[in-house]
Amino acid sequence: MPHQPSRATRRGPTTPPVPTVPTEQAVVDCAVYVDGHRLPGRYSHTEAVAEVRRRGTGFVWLGLHHPDEEQMTNVSHTFGLHELMVEDAVHAHQRPKLERYDDVLFLVLRTVSYIEHESVTTTKDIVETGEIMLFTGPDFIVSVRHGDHSELSHVRKRLERDPDHLSRGPAAVLHAIADHVVDSYLAVTTAVQPDVDDIEELVFTPDTRIAVDQIYMLKREIVQLRRAVVPLAEPLQQLIRAPGNPIPKDVRRYFRDVADHHTTVSDRIAAFDETLGTLLDAAIAKVTVQQNTDMRKISAWVAIAAVPTMIAGIYGMNFDRMPELHWEYGYYVVLAAIVAITVGLFVTFRRNNWL
Repeated sequence: MPHQPSRATRRGPTTPPVPTVPTEQAVVDCAVYVDGHRLPGRYSHTEAVAEVRRRGTGFVWLGLHHPDEEQMTNVSHTFGLHELMVEDAVHAHQRPKLERYDDVLFLVLRTVSYIEHESVTTTKDIVETGEIMLFTGPDFIVSVRHGDHSELSHVRKRLERDPDHLSRGPAAVLHAIADHVVDSYLAVTTAVQPDVDDIEELVFTPDTRIAVDQIYMLKREIVQLRRAVVPLAEPLQQLIRAPGNPIPKDVRRYFRDVADHHTTVSDRIAAFDETLGTLLDAAIAKVTVQQNTDMRKISAWVAIAAVPTMIAGIYGMNFDRMPELHWEYGYYVVLAAIVAITVGLFVTFRRNNWL
């Protein structure tokens, strides 16, 4: 976990700029917790920090949704966040990572959500991604969400019903959010499994035509899922084992369980990726066989059609001296020959499974 010294004044008496859009518009919830219990009343983020530091105990949990640069800058002045954190939080699109700035941990989590659909053969997307960024200090945790499917209100309510765990401080909230995100990974991979099974059944069902594009679509979604999930393994290990870790030892034990669940999800995604690779090869082989079969049928019909075409072409040259041209039964003999040859070719091709 790299240590990066702060270049910004931390918790100093700086005057934050007045944002064009009030910071409160980006605030989902702001609460002060003391001994695991939420203090009554409503607090702005500045009032909440002042209350905690006046008491000398407890912590603030501030939840933000899609803050802009000015709103995030205002929050950073209140909590003393590094300017690089603010830049990452505003622009989003970060890989899962863990960074340390003095006594503040910055954890980026990618969230995923399963998009319901009627059939995997008709949909274009099955996974939606978002981000949660967590700033954890000695007496605060700030959660910044990007995306509409990553709500944390139920996580907050569950923690508030468990004061013993919440009394462990901001690290307990950090664990609860990470655990919630990884559990959502499990739910998404469970929902994706039937889609993979449906594609597998289509590929290996005889006499069915499978669109390779649908396999590519599903493989693309699995790649997107893998990019959101797999990189989180290293930050989780850092939270558990990194030297000088500010996470209390009793909370680190809970992160081990999160890491175990994350490993399970990573294994599922690897299995999906491998299965879809195999299905893609099988589907391409199946399409090739279908194309060869179609070409044989076309070639057989062309050969059959060539017989009357050739004979009619010969007798259509209008030469005066041609065998059987003035023969009384010549027309009927030619028709009989055409029918006999075409029927013979048809029977031959049919026996060889070309038709």
